[in-house]
Order: sequence, then C-alpha cells, then structure tokens
Amino acid sequence: MPVPVPQQRGVPAAETPHGADLTVLVIEDDPAGSITGPELSAAAGTRVRIRTARNLTEAGRLLTDDVDCILLDLALPVPTTTATATTATTTAPAAPDHRPEPAPGRADELAVLTHVLRIAPLHAVLVLTAQDDTELAAEAVRVGAQDYLFRGELDARVLSRAIRYAVERKRADLAQHQLTESGLRAQENARLERGLLPTPLLEGSDLSFAARYRPGRSRALLGGDFYDTVRTPDGTVHAMIGDVCGHGPDEAALGVELRIAWRALTLAGLCGDQLLSTLQQVLEHERQSEEIFATLCTVDIAPDGRRAGLCLAGHPAPLLARHGRPARLLPYEDGGPALGLLPRARWPRRQVELGAEWSLMMYTDGLIEGRVGAGSSQRLGQDGMVAMVNSRLEQGLAGEELLEAAVAEVRELNGGELTDDVAVLLLGRAPERVRRRGRSASRPGPVSTAPPATAPAAASAQRPPLYGP
Repeated sequence: MPVPVPQQRGVPAAETPHGADLTVLVIEDDPAGSITGPELSAAAGTRVRIRTARNLTEAGRLLTDDVDCILLDLALPVPTTTATATTATTTAPAAPDHRPEPAPGRADELAVLTHVLRIAPLHAVLVLTAQDDTELAAEAVRVGAQDYLFRGELDARVLSRAIRYAVERKRADLAQHQLTESGLRAQENARLERGLLPTPLLEGSDLSFAARYRPGRSRALLGGDFYDTVRTPDGTVHAMIGDVCGHGPDEAALGVELRIAWRALTLAGLCGDQLLSTLQQVLEHERQSEEIFATLCTVDIAPDGRRAGLCLAGHPAPLLARHGRPARLLPYEDGGPALGLLPRARWPRRQVELGAEWSLMMYTDGLIEGRVGAGSSQRLGQDGMVAMVNSRLEQGLAGEELLEAAVAEVRELNGGELTDDVAVLLLGRAPERVRRRGRSASRPGPVSTAPPATAPAAASAQRPPLYGP
C-alpha cells in the first residue's frame, strides 16, 4: 500500500513548538509506495525528512542515530533467520530488552516488528496495518510500537501528528526507563551504604550507647565521618570516632576502610599509639592523594567503667558529663596530629577519671562548625556546643533524647541543613543500670541444654538513625 505524501505547507518558524527537524525511516516493499519527496512539513511546522527502505536489510544500512521514527508496514515479508541474525548483530546497540512477547498466534504476524524493535531499541516505531485488523494493531503497540496507523485513513495531518506523537512518546518511555533504573541503582546503593554502617559490639557491657549520623552529601547515607564501638574479651569498651577530610564517595569509602581496620586492630589487642600508627599506614596506602588526612579520637574504658584512656589525632576532645556536674571538654593538650600529616608522628594516651556515673559524648566537627543564625558568619564552636548540651542536661534529657535534641538544635541554629557530615555517639554509665544487670545475672534460672544465643543484645545491635540531607 503506498504511503501518502503530505502536501508541503509553509509554517513560520516562530510557530514551531519544537525547533529540531525529524527524520523518518519508512520500511515498506511496494515500489509504487516510495515517497518521492525528501521532506514533508508537519502540521506544527517541524520539517520531516524521509528515508525509504524496501526491506529490513536495506533498513539496517539506513538506520542511523539521526533517525527519530520508523514507519513500518506490518505486511512486509518476514526476514529469513540468517538476515535477521546478521542485521541484529551488526546494528543493535547494547541495551536491555524488557519488551513483552507477542500473544500466542501473533508471533508470525509481528515477526517483522519484533525484529525492528530489536535492532532499533532507541527509536520510535509507527506501524501500518489494515483497517480491519484492529486487534493486530493493538497487539503491536503492546509489544513495543508507539502507535499504529490504518492504511486506508492516512492523510497529511494524521501522518504528521502521528510521527510527532510517536517521537515524544518514545522519549517519555526512555526517560521513564532511565528514571526507573536510577531509582533501582539508588536503592541498591542505599542498601550497600546502610550495610557499611557500624553495628556496635557491646554485648555483656553495663554501658549505654546511642548514636546519630548524618552525611553531608546529597541523597547519601554514608559520608567521610565514621565511628565504632566494641567490647573486648577482657571487658574493656573501646570507642572511636573519626573524620576523613572531604565529602565525596572516595572519602566515605576511606572512612569505612579505617573503621574496619580499627575494629580488627582493636580486637587483635592493639591500643593507643600502636593502633594509631598502624591506622596511619592503612590511610597512607589507601588514600587517593597525599593531601588526604583523617582526624581521630579513641577512648578505651576500663572494665569497671570508672576510668578511660584517651588518644586524640587532630580531633575535637570528647565532652564528659558527670552526675550533678556541668559537662566539660576533656583535656586535649597532649593530642597528636591528624593521621596522614606526619610520617613518624606519636599519639600519647592520656588517663581520664570518669567516676561512678557519667556520660561521654564523642562527635565530629560537623556538629560544631554550623552557623549561629541564618546568614551569620559565627560558628557554634565547642563552647557553644558545651552550653547547648548543658542546657539540655538541665532539662533532664539523656541518651537518645539528648542526641536527638542536640542535632535538631544545631540544624535550627544553622538556619537549615548542615553542609558537613555529622556523627555523634554517646556512652554512659549509671549505677542503677549496673545494679539491675547484676541482679539479673545473679538470679537463678532454668537449666537449659540449648546452645547459648549468639545474637547481640537488641540495644547493642541497633544501627543509629539516619538523617537525610
């Protein structure tokens, strides 16, 4: 059936909604149906250039990236297996094919369409069919064509409008496909990043634990800040918090590497200067450039919970709040440099008395570098943070509620979201908690032959809540 040629019609360029010209590849084997004119004017003024192919082999040669739409006659003879395989191999771009298969009994009638869809997955496709075969036309659209036309009803306006519609629908389909793939990749990345967040190992400890983590990167779950807490077999609780300079995915990956290395070294028995020296070697081998460094704060709390060893590597000092006393910063004069700055640096370990009841807050600089008021150049700083925490302690807040309120107030003072990563963890010891645990441990229970549970306590296995940007 000949494909009608719409009459040329001049349209002012200012009335053209889409400035780009369109190229259409017509595939039909009727010699009398060849379009003789090289161009036709669409109803809206967009010029449409015509290419004509008599068979699929010729269509494969004419199908280039500048073709926007394919007008395919479903009455075209079905290609041979050899021709189909050759054309598909040489012309099909590497792209996933998720189109549905033709309905039973329609595969032969739509063989030419499925071939074209396979070799041209990024092109819009219009199909031509007989007017009395509506079901075949609808099935062609379900399989992957953008629209169908009846041979007996073609005119210039219908053909021009159908071409533009098919092109725009294909663009929308591709955009939706890319959006879906991006969403799936984002979900996969989120699961991966969430899996890289630490799970504290505190089973058997009398200490309470709480943490908050908020990456500065948009739509990320993991930033350059990192932390961890583990209890070794001798009863010592080790806690660490650190910050890799920068905010990108490379810094986040390096932070994960340092955290995992710290946990492994701690469980192997290293502590203090020896542990930090080894971590510096890890950093030097894994960083992308010599300009990358990381700050770190480590604390090892004795089994009785009354004293701790403190090491600072260019990191802000923790905040200690004893029962009935205002919170204060621990001494930081004896700290060493950040990891990665000096090849043979040393990090002295300072002994700190904690007392019988206390809370110890470790944090990264994202908590103290926020602005005080929207548009202000003044930073919150450590003094401002201490005053803020003391105010919340006076209100009776502790644990999760204290961290929740502190992070929320810092964001509010900043006048919006913080641009830097924020990590905060809070360890605490209360005599009442110790007494309750002692009574529970001494209370006799039924004798059981079942193996001991290996899962950690719920509080120790819980990852910190995440704050999206």
